[in-house]
Amino acid sequence: MSQSSQRIAPLEPPYAPEIAAHFDRIMRGAPPLMLFRVIAGSARAWEKFTAGSLLDRGPLSLREREIVIDRTCARTGCEYEWGVHVAMFAEAARLTEEEVRATVTGAADAACWSPAEQALIAAVDALHERATLSDTEFAGLSAHYGEAQIFEIILLCGFYRTVSYLANGLALPLEEKAVRFPAQT
Repeated sequence: MSQSSQRIAPLEPPYAPEIAAHFDRIMRGAPPLMLFRVIAGSARAWEKFTAGSLLDRGPLSLREREIVIDRTCARTGCEYEWGVHVAMFAEAARLTEEEVRATVTGAADAACWSPAEQALIAAVDALHERATLSDTEFAGLSAHYGEAQIFEIILLCGFYRTVSYLANGLALPLEEKAVRFPAQT
């Protein structure tokens, strides 16, 4: 999508000091993502978005967190956010190319995942498909994750589903350095 056909115009620099401080905190000195620049154009939307408080590390490992985020974004068809996360975090999360591809094209029980990661992906898929977890799915998560981690998993799924709605609904152009969805085989 060209800049001229963008649904909602992003903020352009110079940014208000408060917004610039938020961008610096989230992006650690890198230029702010289009998503952030668009949302920050609405004071209320930006306040609610940043109040989600899920842009921090939390009780999951980086790898677990990124599996949840990548799978949620893949299931919602949000190439924008999936591509940003893969580009920025896949290496640090020690996700292999096969695992990255599996977040988009693989089943929850794909052999590349550990049993704990299979339970994690099954939970993401269930929440995406039915907005709930069966007793079996919850027991699968509970076998590997504590209560604080289970809350975080569910919250991340909901938060990144909302992020996906924003990016998809606003037809945000893909970030230049973001990864693209793998070809479906």
